[in-house]
Amino acid sequence: MNRIRILVCLVMASPFLVQAQKQWTLQECLDYAMANNITLQQNRISSQQRNAEVEAGKAALWPSLSFSTNHNVSYRPFSESTINLTNGSMSTTSSETNYTGNYGINANWTVWNGGRNRYNIQASEMNKQLADLQTEETANSIQEQIAQLYIQILYVTEAVKVDSEMVKLSTLQRDRGLEMLKVGSMAKVDVAQLEAQVTQDKYSLVNMQSQLANYKLQLKQLLEILGPTEFEIAIPALTDQQVLTLIPDRQAVYQQALETRPEIQSSKLNIDAAKLEIKNAKAAALPTLSMSANMASNHASGINTHFDRQMKKNWSNSLSLSLSVPIFDQKQTKTNVTKAKLATRNSELQLQDTEKKLYSNIENFWLQATTSQQQFIAAKSNVENMTQSYELVSEQFRLGLKNIVELTTGKNNLLSAKQQMLQSKYMALFNMAMLRFYSGEKIKL
Repeated sequence: MNRIRILVCLVMASPFLVQAQKQWTLQECLDYAMANNITLQQNRISSQQRNAEVEAGKAALWPSLSFSTNHNVSYRPFSESTINLTNGSMSTTSSETNYTGNYGINANWTVWNGGRNRYNIQASEMNKQLADLQTEETANSIQEQIAQLYIQILYVTEAVKVDSEMVKLSTLQRDRGLEMLKVGSMAKVDVAQLEAQVTQDKYSLVNMQSQLANYKLQLKQLLEILGPTEFEIAIPALTDQQVLTLIPDRQAVYQQALETRPEIQSSKLNIDAAKLEIKNAKAAALPTLSMSANMASNHASGINTHFDRQMKKNWSNSLSLSLSVPIFDQKQTKTNVTKAKLATRNSELQLQDTEKKLYSNIENFWLQATTSQQQFIAAKSNVENMTQSYELVSEQFRLGLKNIVELTTGKNNLLSAKQQMLQSKYMALFNMAMLRFYSGEKIKL
């Protein structure tokens, strides 16, 4: 019976075990973030709100129509008669309670106001486009952060392996030292130094493991993944050819980025919006023509006329046109026009600044990629040399031809060479991925 219960529990827990063992690829991380990131979802809601404003602006071109009604009951307990005046005729009644009702249908329409309604529609449409571009900017920023964290995790994962190897080497040397101590071929002080080196290497390994856990936590939080589930990423097989692939031309990347990057499109759209605001401000100096229409009727109690008859006799229609011509508005229009022109100039400067920052980012990615590739070539050769050197020093130490300082120096040189190779490797991969991303491609290693 207990075996059956254990089997049932394992079956029920299997989905959670599968989820815990999932390894996320870079593309899966990007897709998940695009669908679940809270900031992105809020930006999309903001875009929908701007779309509603566009519809409201278009609806403002049409007339408004409303129905109104007013009802009044009066009570005069000490009055002997009540005088009712309706459409110029007067009647009296002795009723203490009197009731009147009014009904009306009203329509208003701004026929022309200098084109401000249409300018407002265009401004709303631009705001909608700006909201969409802001969503794209946020998405790009999140993707860059994910790529950076993902590559940091790949780098630290390999660094953990390197530190683990160093711990094994240090432990092996310590064990050899203990054996040599037993036969009297090594002093206790040297063995103590070997033991200290093991401790130092373990400490470095723990620090690197802590960095790895921290980067994983940051990526998990960026993806909006909650709960205690372990987060693991898939480790792709990366070759030297991928690290040393041809670097995209920075000028070509920049020209492509000018056409596709949302921050550039936003800056250009801000200029158009500022120019439109100039037209809108100038329109305030133009006349406004509006039209209104009304259909109304009323009835009252205490009159010897039926309700239908009163409503028909009291029915009235009206149509009016209103023209408003601004003459002096305390320089409000002139001030608004001036402010709009200044905003246009400021938007033009903002575009120039955005283009400069974009080129600076691309140039930095290109320089880092070029430098990292050269460093990787040198570091890889250095690792090979340091490996051979350490193996020789280690063998000579075993034979008593090298001291503990020389052994430790050789191991530290090897560790440093491997770390430099890993750093240059992943720096090259990241910066080349960013160059391709800025040129309009998807982020990939």
